[in-house]
Amino acid sequence: MAIKHAQIQAVLNRKRADFASFDASTSSYLEQYRGAWDEWINLSESDRNLWLTEQSGDLGARPLEPMSPKNGGIIRSGLAWDNREQSLAWVKTHLTNVTTFAVDGSQVFPQKDFSVPIALVQIGWFENHHCADGRYEKDILLDVMTPKDLVADRSQPMDRWINMRRFSMEVQRLIDYIQHAKPRALAEGRDPEQCLVFFDGSLVLSFAAMLDENLRSPYVDQVLKLLRASEKHQVPLVGYVDTAQSNDITTLLRQRNHLATVRAIHDAKLMNRFMQWGDRTPLMICDRGDILNDYAEMRSRVTFTYLKTNANYPARLELPQWIWEAGRAEAVINQVRAEVIVGNGYPYAIETADQTAVLQSRDRQIFYRTLQDWATQENLQLSLSQKMVSKARRR
Repeated sequence: MAIKHAQIQAVLNRKRADFASFDASTSSYLEQYRGAWDEWINLSESDRNLWLTEQSGDLGARPLEPMSPKNGGIIRSGLAWDNREQSLAWVKTHLTNVTTFAVDGSQVFPQKDFSVPIALVQIGWFENHHCADGRYEKDILLDVMTPKDLVADRSQPMDRWINMRRFSMEVQRLIDYIQHAKPRALAEGRDPEQCLVFFDGSLVLSFAAMLDENLRSPYVDQVLKLLRASEKHQVPLVGYVDTAQSNDITTLLRQRNHLATVRAIHDAKLMNRFMQWGDRTPLMICDRGDILNDYAEMRSRVTFTYLKTNANYPARLELPQWIWEAGRAEAVINQVRAEVIVGNGYPYAIETADQTAVLQSRDRQIFYRTLQDWATQENLQLSLSQKMVSKARRR
């Protein structure tokens, strides 16, 4: 039975005071953080650097680019167009003959209706050459996780092993692409320098800090291989986080101004008021500590900026520091801006990879049917519950 609109409305009305109180409290703290940001950007560069050198421990963020109080500490894009045709003309100047690549994944978790635990993991990728003949590539790769994969360590839920397998497949595909991007471009007569690889998510795996060592290490090892591959082969990599709730800039301001820690206030919320479409924050080194303590030589080599890409809070971009050192940061960020324009507020490459990878209900039914037929053929004892058989019949 569907939920009832009237009941939801009645509960919300009863609890309106809770929301109003939360909003008022958050607004007060947000003004304190905005004031701290104003103080920070109004410091002279020498005073700012002096304060930074006097600090020990993790500051959250360490600026790489200068900040001007004239622009509210924001790097203005100055981009505005009268119509979409004009914006797409700008896109062509930054994406023509630039090859973009992204990967995403999907999975079918084990069903209690099966007599044995089994899962399906699939990744999909999209490579777009942005060339005159419109060449692109979309493809998928899948894996079936067996009981051996899923119940080897009963101390962890099976979902965690499935998520890890998906992550590993996504990252390994990115690494493989990076390693072969330049030789392949040369073989095809393309400019090997014109390439951009998207990682859908944060390169700083904060969630992994909460995992047991046997789960944390594989995640960190994979992302380290990815960062090292990008730097070794000089192929730009961007971690794109659409709804970031990171607290690196706010941590910096909190420590300098001795502010309260407020979970509802994060970097994107703080910076949003100062930004128009296309604007970004100065590039900073992520100095979070935490999981970065496991990043070996890459501990202080992940940088970030917040980029205003739509009407919501700005997206967070994370880039290996070599891109900044090579003087390519602004060119790469312009390519991201261009991808966002094509995707109407979200990078087109990531969006298309997601559409390629996603497993629909029909795909799940094909998997179940194929699995059952194969088990019968191989004389394996794998059975479905009558409930699942009934669902398959009705759908």
